[in-house]
Amino acid sequence: MPHIGNLLERHATYRANHTAVVFEDHRLSYRDFNQRVNRLGHALQADGLGKGGKVASVLPNALELLDFYWACAAIGAVMVPLSPLLQPAGLVKLLVRAGVKTVVTCQAYLDVVLEAAKDTDLKRLIVIDGTPKGGAMLYNDFVSGHPDHAITNVVIGDDDLYNIIYSSGTTGEPKGIQHTHFIRSMYCTLFSQAFRFTPESVTLHTGAIIFNGAFVPLMPTFYNGGTYIMHKAFHIGDVVDTIEREKVTHIMMVPAQIQALLDYPDVQTEKLKSLEMIMSVGAPLPVQHKEALDRLIPGRFYEMYGLTEGFVTILDKMDFRKKSGSVGSCPPFFDIRICDEKGNDLPVGEVGEIVGRSPIMTPGYYNMDELTAQTIKDGWLFTGDLGYLDEDRYLYLVDRKKDMIISGGVNVYPKDIEEVVARHEAVSEVAVFGVADDKWGETPVCAVILKRRKQISTDDLKGWINENVEAKFQRVKEVRIMEDFPRSVAGKTLKREMRDQWGKK
Repeated sequence: MPHIGNLLERHATYRANHTAVVFEDHRLSYRDFNQRVNRLGHALQADGLGKGGKVASVLPNALELLDFYWACAAIGAVMVPLSPLLQPAGLVKLLVRAGVKTVVTCQAYLDVVLEAAKDTDLKRLIVIDGTPKGGAMLYNDFVSGHPDHAITNVVIGDDDLYNIIYSSGTTGEPKGIQHTHFIRSMYCTLFSQAFRFTPESVTLHTGAIIFNGAFVPLMPTFYNGGTYIMHKAFHIGDVVDTIEREKVTHIMMVPAQIQALLDYPDVQTEKLKSLEMIMSVGAPLPVQHKEALDRLIPGRFYEMYGLTEGFVTILDKMDFRKKSGSVGSCPPFFDIRICDEKGNDLPVGEVGEIVGRSPIMTPGYYNMDELTAQTIKDGWLFTGDLGYLDEDRYLYLVDRKKDMIISGGVNVYPKDIEEVVARHEAVSEVAVFGVADDKWGETPVCAVILKRRKQISTDDLKGWINENVEAKFQRVKEVRIMEDFPRSVAGKTLKREMRDQWGKK
């Protein structure tokens, strides 16, 4: 049966000379990229890695990481991309838990991987650069001499596992979220339709491709045989230059990156005119930032709310102006409910837990059946997020359950306060969360990053915030100005780290 691992072979036949991948000095056609992937696939098979075998990466963005993504798809292996920020103890836990036998890394993280490998049953360690040590093998040597023809000796079905994406662990123990070949094929088709991808699309991705959101533009690009441009890391000047030079049509960014674009001194509509989609994902984007982006490049803005477990809503570019405060509606074949604590459906306008189902929903957490049963009930995914539906069934995200502040018995939603703070002319980014308080149990506090060349005292900003929030219980107890926020490898703000450190300063 055809599967996602066949896509490159198809494009190498029918779009052989079309540019597939651009990364640093590499500019590869579909023929060239497919041959790279095939050599790696044959090398992995020759090394004893069969269907269902686990391959982990500990890498930043690299061409070899893309090779592994597609080679694993072709041979039926399971890709387990892991964060380069993991320390040896955390890395050991996930390698053992996932049953990984092969790891690919780079010189910068080799020592950490070697330390972790002492406590695992690792069979093969591959390093993509530098000088191998500790039994590691250089990537070029690993693939050398292997054929570049198609891999045809594997039968892969819809339910076969393609990857395990581990959650960041910012809310507790990391969970291995499974995605099958069918789920990733749905990423190809459903997101291709939602975001208007075509064979002529040019996608730029500047964030880490190890987090699940990266697959949202990656899969439709390769499904259509478009061009995928990947940066090693995010630098706003490089982003603007690449969009203009390469005529980029699709880009996905987290809110911090969008804010960097809005603050960029030389940004002009003319430089961005090739864009057909600029999508915000990963965290709520304040409405005023959405509107500023729409003024800069009108009619291109999309927003996605979603979970790695497999549920999304999309604010379409055609719906933005009439529903700018929402995070959109369900794509085709998706369904949504808003439930109370007992799982009963709530009426329009009432806040409750967001519950959804879809064709991209995970079959469960890897080797965590009890947690799977707590999260997926009767085919519905209980997200742990709070929101409400309007009369047109557009979703309005209120906050995450875990971020809600209970102050004096009143539910306080940080997002409501953040929307106010974001309106201040000096504020670039804001994070509101609760800290312990002897009188109220919890009380809101606020961390901000200021715009360049903007200054304001914490007392003045606190006074402005507390004058402009809608209710007394939304007033913040303290404001701190920071150079940057702690972030995950996906670029998400880590409120828990700030909360943990707040009382220590």
